[in-house]
Amino acid sequence: MHILIQNEDTLEYLTETHQWSKNPMKGKQFPGSREAFRAARLEAIGPFNIVCYIPKTKEFINLDHGKGIGKSVKEEVDENESSA
Repeated sequence: MHILIQNEDTLEYLTETHQWSKNPMKGKQFPGSREAFRAARLEAIGPFNIVCYIPKTKEFINLDHGKGIGKSVKEEVDENESSA
């Protein structure tokens, strides 16, 4: 069983290197949902889910949800440049 942070918009999982991956097995594992929730609140993401992934059955269980501190400055600059 893996406790992971899932970006609600992209359905990607936060990795150990603070990157995002579609592969839940590459997601950073947390000891519990509280620790994952606290960490997610500090990430540069909007809405997130805390999920439990069961590798054997490839099932997900949604444990909690919330909102991070928003997009990173780099993401905002990239969006502004692409819309200009």
